[in-house]
Amino acid sequence: MEPHFFKRVYRIVRLIPPGKVASYGQIAALLGHPQAARTVGWALSALRGQQIADVPWQRVINSAGRISISRADLSADLQRALLEAEGIEFDARGDVDLRRFGWEGLTWAEVEALGSVNRDAPDAERQTSASSASPAHET
Repeated sequence: MEPHFFKRVYRIVRLIPPGKVASYGQIAALLGHPQAARTVGWALSALRGQQIADVPWQRVINSAGRISISRADLSADLQRALLEAEGIEFDARGDVDLRRFGWEGLTWAEVEALGSVNRDAPDAERQTSASSASPAHET
């Protein structure tokens, strides 16, 4: 894993629009590391302070459509409440329908554009550049 992988995770997660979710594995695959789903989870677990408000961590769930967070201060109940406030619905088992609420992700060209962002630039500058990339298909 290259340095700054966590920061790259945060840039991708910031692009997930309200009312949509992505899986840990989807984020890892977009970053060119499809076997790094757990590392994406570690990156989100490492969020502290203002980062928690700046990175919509609640929009990342597991590939079965379930919440699988394991932090005392960012509970599954909190994640569910935040997602429901965005209009995401849970079934009786507590699962999210990924066909309905799943984020389409980025096109390969958009991923490439994110990779070309100067990794030595301040995080705010990188976020501004990354924010100009839009999801491939919003529903």
